[in-house]
Amino acid sequence: MEDGKGVSFIMLLLCLWILVGCCLGQNTSDSVTAVYIVTMKQAPVSHYYSEFRVKKEHQIKRSDSERRTRLDKPSNISRTDRHRGSYVARVHDSLLRRVLRGEKYLKLYSYHYLINGFAVLVTPQQAGKLLRRREVSNVVLDFTVRTATTHTPQFLGLPQGAWAKEGGFETAGEGIVIGFIDTGIDPLHPSFSDDAPDKPYPVPEHFSGICEVTRDFPSGSCNRKLIGARHFAASAITRGIFNATQDYASPYDGDGHGTHTAATAAGNHGIPVVVAGHHFGNASGMAPRSHIAVYKALYKSFGGFAADVVAAIDQAAQDGVDIISLSITPNRRPPGIATFFNPIDMALLSAIKAGIFVIQAAGNTGPSPKSISSFSPWIFTVGAASHDRSYSNSIVLGNNITISGVGFAPGTDGDTMYTLVSAIHALNETVAANDMYVGECQDASNFNQDIIQGNLLICSYSIRFVLGLSTIKQALETAKNLSAAGVVFYMDPFVIGFQLNPIPMRLPGIVIPSPDDSKVLLKYYNSSLERDGVTQKIVKFGAVACISGGIKANFSHSAPKIMYYSARGPDPEDSFLDDADILKPNLVAPGNLIWAAWSSRGTESVEFQGENFAMMSGTSMAAPHVAGLAALVRQKFPTFSPSAIASALSTTASLFDKNGDPIMAQRAYANPDLNQSPATPFDLGSGFVNATAALDPGLIFDSSYDDYMSFLCGINGSSSVVLNYTGQSCGVSTMNGTDLNLPSITISKLNQSTTILRAVTNVAGNETYRVGWSAPYGASVKVMPTHFFIASGEKQVLSVFFDAILNSSVASFGRIGLFGTQGHVVNIPLSVIVKISYNTTNAW
Repeated sequence: MEDGKGVSFIMLLLCLWILVGCCLGQNTSDSVTAVYIVTMKQAPVSHYYSEFRVKKEHQIKRSDSERRTRLDKPSNISRTDRHRGSYVARVHDSLLRRVLRGEKYLKLYSYHYLINGFAVLVTPQQAGKLLRRREVSNVVLDFTVRTATTHTPQFLGLPQGAWAKEGGFETAGEGIVIGFIDTGIDPLHPSFSDDAPDKPYPVPEHFSGICEVTRDFPSGSCNRKLIGARHFAASAITRGIFNATQDYASPYDGDGHGTHTAATAAGNHGIPVVVAGHHFGNASGMAPRSHIAVYKALYKSFGGFAADVVAAIDQAAQDGVDIISLSITPNRRPPGIATFFNPIDMALLSAIKAGIFVIQAAGNTGPSPKSISSFSPWIFTVGAASHDRSYSNSIVLGNNITISGVGFAPGTDGDTMYTLVSAIHALNETVAANDMYVGECQDASNFNQDIIQGNLLICSYSIRFVLGLSTIKQALETAKNLSAAGVVFYMDPFVIGFQLNPIPMRLPGIVIPSPDDSKVLLKYYNSSLERDGVTQKIVKFGAVACISGGIKANFSHSAPKIMYYSARGPDPEDSFLDDADILKPNLVAPGNLIWAAWSSRGTESVEFQGENFAMMSGTSMAAPHVAGLAALVRQKFPTFSPSAIASALSTTASLFDKNGDPIMAQRAYANPDLNQSPATPFDLGSGFVNATAALDPGLIFDSSYDDYMSFLCGINGSSSVVLNYTGQSCGVSTMNGTDLNLPSITISKLNQSTTILRAVTNVAGNETYRVGWSAPYGASVKVMPTHFFIASGEKQVLSVFFDAILNSSVASFGRIGLFGTQGHVVNIPLSVIVKISYNTTNAW
């Protein structure tokens, strides 16, 4: 789509489609249309080329002229794949013409690489006709999805650890392509520049993607760093909710989220972070030398749709990315016999077959159990943890009380105390004092500058700020226009438990996030007012205060901790919330208060609008950390399968904070630091990512595409669903989740006793291992053998025996540790939910 006509063409088709419908007078309920994802029985292109993802050497050099051709024109797509893809599209078109002869419909996409199918806008009756065709295996209604650093490289130990071991940041991730399914990218940001005159920076040979060229994303937007960029919006367009001006019909990021995630994983090293005129250090991605390919399928105004996301995943795999990073989750739990059976997860399963490592954010729906929004064992699910850097400022009142708050703001001058003036006490005579929103300081014309000038202006922070109806940015503009010395925001008592990130301010300022602390401020302020005895008018503002700056970072040893919003396990297997024998999340990584690049036109955060960097929090920020670290693992071990990469990251993860204490998990949205307890595997998976250890895991647990297929076939009643999605027959399978060779063991129901096998492969030198374990409460555990020697490249099978020793439906946890004589430590978390001992016949 080098000339950007793709979306315009779809819009034209849609207009004609609507016009025909109007002329035919179709307005009954039978003609209500929706987007359906149709899967064909014939296998997709990728399944015909089982060897296509085996990569040895990735890179070749190219001249500048070759780069322009490569990036701006689609001439580099594999002839075989392109020919096969066009053939598959013709088959889809032919089927639609035959089945829906004389009827109106609109095909949006033909999927051919990971899934053989298409997305089409039809009525339910037409969808039924398609489902009845023998060539069609499955028809699924489209569904919505949503979006779920300067210091984190140091916190993760990269400069002295993983980077140093492999040649420094200058080569970290070299030759690896990370594909981002997100809101796009700002190509002009210095985090994505390819300026490296002292070192060649070739595009990996195995990558064949292109860059769309549009008015918003002109020729030259891509380079040797940003090597692919496309956008997918056909499903959104058919719904009439796509706003080309706001959402940008191009790979350009009008939101900011996609730019942030791409920079977190793979942004350039040493980029100065300057926000609101303040310098906050230099930023770097986890794999600053890796390459970026962007597949925009999410948008600021409406989120996204599965049909567009599947198209993006399909294209990313065809282009040859090594890693797919999705900081998105579905808006609802997939229906059906198992959560794993949905178009996105099944497309990602084919990506695994293609050798692509897939990372997904866990979701921001914590801290309640079973809140996880990433389900399948082939997807590496990442939760969010804090790191050790934070920012805070404080206000010292005239009565010597100090109140802490947040705000990237300078302090007032030295120890000078300034008079406090509440906005509601500085109104112009024409403004009604009972205006309930005037205290939010959104309009300077409401206030008397003579009263406010040179003083600290007190403004209220209400639910309207949370909803975006009022902004701190506008309040700061008001204060500036009134020549205030600074701004103090107190929290409205109705905003209960709201967690506030630091906000950039060019004036001295502070936001007091605690309603209780806000009451302390207001009590002091009101008690210091002097009023006329007759009129009760204020004659003197007696309260004074000074603000300490919030620009300097503070560091804590009680990190990491699991953030309250990070979604938790256990993994729900189905819509009835039955538990799966799969550990979710797989891992946690830094996700709170993350500095990274921001789109110059990004609108997701009003407070960072117009800035080049933003501080964001969420599992969306944690996932790209792991995407970048996975690039380092893939770079060192180019023949590792996706499950081997997952194993290396999982078995080496840390269970302790910087103090050496167990990692804690926040348990409540309100006052999270006062409601925390030691984290379990359902909070942190295998632990907190340890980038350096992951490059030397010692032993790995490997699983294949066929293993995942056997697992799906082992789900009761799944044979027809598996056939529908993959075109493959199940045969007989008794495999369940515990039989998958995962680097964890999760048992949803331990009925008396069971034996579970795990096979490890030695990817280091010859070594002898000792086995130790701690059993989950209510169960006994034994592992055989207890010692073993394993040569390099060899395998060892471990037998793990579980016995229930009491009846319980409360989850309990344990661990198996493999301790090598060469220093390798392999960590295997154990989780057992329901225990049924020999002494009962009761059903649970």
